[in-house]
Amino acid sequence: MTRRGGQRFEITPSILLKAYACGIFPMAEKADDPGIFWIDPTERGILPLDGFHLPRSLRKTIRRAPFDIRVDTAFAAVVDGCAEAAPGRMETWINGQIRSLTLALAQEGFAHSVEGWDGDQLVGGLYGVSLGGAFFGESMFSRRTDASKVALAYLWERLCRGGYQLLDTQFLTGHLERFGAIEIDRDTYQALLAEAIAVDATFYPAGAGTSDSLLQLFSQTS
Repeated sequence: MTRRGGQRFEITPSILLKAYACGIFPMAEKADDPGIFWIDPTERGILPLDGFHLPRSLRKTIRRAPFDIRVDTAFAAVVDGCAEAAPGRMETWINGQIRSLTLALAQEGFAHSVEGWDGDQLVGGLYGVSLGGAFFGESMFSRRTDASKVALAYLWERLCRGGYQLLDTQFLTGHLERFGAIEIDRDTYQALLAEAIAVDATFYPAGAGTSDSLLQLFSQTS
């Protein structure tokens, strides 16, 4: 729930989707915080799908295919992995309310995970919310070197082949800049968002999900 003026308002999955459609996303102060607050940055991070950069070292890793890449087979486990403490991130913004709302969106087909597996072990991945042709990247985690980076590359391929127009990264980080992420102002973002959510895209395009298909697409677009 969120609080304003001493009153509590219940946030439903439908309300959460409307917030994303308006360019607003939720966060919590920390895992045990019972409430959430809304973020509407004046500067927004996005990763242009036509400007994606795949570092040479990561291309070599993808060719070796050290991970089995799966989609939407362990969504809750990916969210929990993203909420784990990690170097440089001892507190998580994913509290119980955000977790339950996000899992509800996944059950309704509005949230997805890209997962890296080593045998029966989940070693990394990412998740986000999907609305029309916009994908709102929420968080990623890695328990093995490059696992989340590989997942990001496979996400990019899936979005391109599925007809998406916008990959929202929320904020710009040095890590994401390596892949071509940029920062744009709120008005520009709102215009891109309005166009993207009106698009009929699919997260399950034909021909996506292998190292050969990913690297072939990158060679065609770079």
